[in-house]
Amino acid sequence: MSDFDDAFTPVPDEAPRPNIGEYTVSEIAFSVKRTIEDAFGHVRVRGEISGYRGPHSSGHAYFSLKDDKSRIEAVIWRGQFQRLRFRPEEGMEVVAVGRLTTFPGGSKYQIVIDSLEPAGVGALMALLEKRRRELAAEGLFDEGRKRPLPFLPTVIGVVTSPTGAVIRDILHRLADRFPVHVLVWPVRVQGDTSAREVEAAIRGFNALAPGGPIPRPDLLIVARGGGSLEDLWSFNEEIVVRAAAASEIPLISAVGHETDWTLIDHAADRRAPTPTGAAEMAVPVRADLIAAVDSGARRLAAALARYLDGRRTQLRASARALPQPRDLVAPARQRLDLASARLAHALAAAGHQHRARYERAAARLSLRSLIRALEDKRTRLDGAGRRTEAALERAVGRKRADFEALARRLSPERLARGQEDGRRRLEVAAGRLGRAFAETTRRRRHGLDLAAKLFDGLNYRSVLRRGYAIVRDGADQPLHSAAAISPGMRLAIEFADGRIAATAGDGAPLPPEPTAPAAPRKPRGPARSGSGQGDLF
Repeated sequence: MSDFDDAFTPVPDEAPRPNIGEYTVSEIAFSVKRTIEDAFGHVRVRGEISGYRGPHSSGHAYFSLKDDKSRIEAVIWRGQFQRLRFRPEEGMEVVAVGRLTTFPGGSKYQIVIDSLEPAGVGALMALLEKRRRELAAEGLFDEGRKRPLPFLPTVIGVVTSPTGAVIRDILHRLADRFPVHVLVWPVRVQGDTSAREVEAAIRGFNALAPGGPIPRPDLLIVARGGGSLEDLWSFNEEIVVRAAAASEIPLISAVGHETDWTLIDHAADRRAPTPTGAAEMAVPVRADLIAAVDSGARRLAAALARYLDGRRTQLRASARALPQPRDLVAPARQRLDLASARLAHALAAAGHQHRARYERAAARLSLRSLIRALEDKRTRLDGAGRRTEAALERAVGRKRADFEALARRLSPERLARGQEDGRRRLEVAAGRLGRAFAETTRRRRHGLDLAAKLFDGLNYRSVLRRGYAIVRDGADQPLHSAAAISPGMRLAIEFADGRIAATAGDGAPLPPEPTAPAAPRKPRGPARSGSGQGDLF
């Protein structure tokens, strides 16, 4: 028994109290802490996570482990939490390895967890399925967002372990099919830091600038060999899946064997069954391309030869159908010979004709005829000048007489008389305008009075004021006959002073009362169409 146990051994009441040692609260708390830590150095605890709210702002995680009877507080420090292969979740059954201790400030004991594992493969599969559904709901696995792979990439980036057989298989397969420039980003493919290294590699390749000192890959391959679910768990982490989905470079996932599936396979643009299969998807076979190019070149040469032979044959056939050049110009040459033969006779005849016309014109242009024509023109010009002067004098005289008459009419006395006449005519016009306005106003007022009387006579409310009423249905439409009313039907009856609501009874209709025939009355005006008012008259 320890000194602590001796100190707390029950003592009879009659024992002298001064012999009992005194302890402070801190001494007791730290004695309990040392006792528990010595008795439970490292323990392995299986339980269900309870009260988990994610890491604290400090990076530490606080929660509880419980079973059907008890619970124990648990804490994971920030450094250990960052090295966990998966993230704890509420209700998950786990196996925790750590040491028991106490928290003196709260008088409670707790387990400080060093490592945390799901409790069996079933728990991992349940966690994997839950994470798959959450990421699929965000659209990270949609086929519509996946891009086609480049046909012939010039640079391929490989994210894998640099020491395993996977990278050797990929390089060997690429060299056999089509040698390209390969960039390897070394990562751990298993362990605590594997997921963060794979995520950093994918984002690092995407961060390379095109045309930089390090060539930017046209295609990425994330590869790993086969293994158990725990071995492949790094490629099920959320950070890896999101990095693969956000990659701007097309990505092939080649994790595990053909039967192994991880979440990165769903987010990648293409999934390969093996790393070797990823190399086969990445590049075509160079020999097949060379053979296809050679075959295409031979087919192109043969097609070009056939095309030229066909066009040559068509050209020869067209040339045979065309006439000879000498045959084309023969008719023109013959017409030229005939025209040149007739040209000398035509020139001589034209010369004789022009000479005769000149002689006839020269005969008419004798000196005597010119003198007579000149004297005649002078006589006519003199007569026209005399007539122009006389006409000008007569026009000036008429204008002078008009101006004198106008000056006489514009005397001051005449102007005064004109103003007085204009004033009298204006007063007469003003009086006629006032009388016309008064007469028009009277006629318009009389017409308005007639229209008001006609409106009052045609308005159905004047009929209601004489003791009549309008019965309407629930849709506020007037009813024209008793047959349209059914028992229990809701009605609205409109009188001259308002409306009341009513319900139709189930009694038999009353017989109509005999009335004296009314004298026909001349209608006051045309009935309006499109309303129910005409049914009242």
